[in-house]
Formats: sequence, C-alpha cells, structure tokens
Amino acid sequence: MSWAVEEWKEGLSPRVLQKIHELESQVDKLKKERQQRQFQLESLEAALHKQKQKVENEKSEAATLKRENQSLMELCDSLEKAKQKISHDLQVKESQVNIQSGQLNSSKKDIERLEQELKR
Repeated sequence: MSWAVEEWKEGLSPRVLQKIHELESQVDKLKKERQQRQFQLESLEAALHKQKQKVENEKSEAATLKRENQSLMELCDSLEKAKQKISHDLQVKESQVNIQSGQLNSSKKDIERLEQELKR
C-alpha cells in the first residue's frame, strides 16, 4: 500500500521531492509534539483533578473541625455555667452552715446558762 501512497510523487523533480520529504518530516515531528503535549495536558488535568479533590476534602475536614469546635465551645460554656451555679450553691450552703453553727453555739450557751441556773 505504501507504493500507492508514493505513486503521486512519481515524476516530480528532486528539489520538489526534497521539499515534500522535509514537509513530511515536519508533519511527523509536529504529530509527535502534539502527542507529547496531549499527554502533558492529560497529566496536568489529572493533577488538577487530584488537587481539586484534595481541596474539597480539606474543606470538608475544615467544616467538620469547625462544627466540632463550636460544639466544644458550647460544652465549655455549659460547664462554666454549671460551675458557677455549683459555686453559688456552695456559698449559700456555707452561709447556712455558718448561720446554723452560730445558732448551735448560741443554743449551747443558753443550755449552759440554764444548767447553771438549775444548779443554783
């Protein structure tokens, strides 16, 4: 079949044949260059896709971490409020204990006084 491809060149001058040969070489070279560039393009597209996927994964992870952070902040606020309530309750109870302790001391003194009166 290559003879049919070459048949049209019969009868051409050597100069024209040389020019055709140069053009065919240039076409082959350009085809190879195009293939290389196509491969580079496909490689770059694959790398871009991989980077986009990585960015999406990082965005998703960042959103998850943001939600977790918000949840932890809410938990901290809740614990701080509970701590403040417990601290307040403790102060109230300490105050009640002090009052009752004072009442106990007063009652002890009254009992001692009454015992002294009874002895007399």
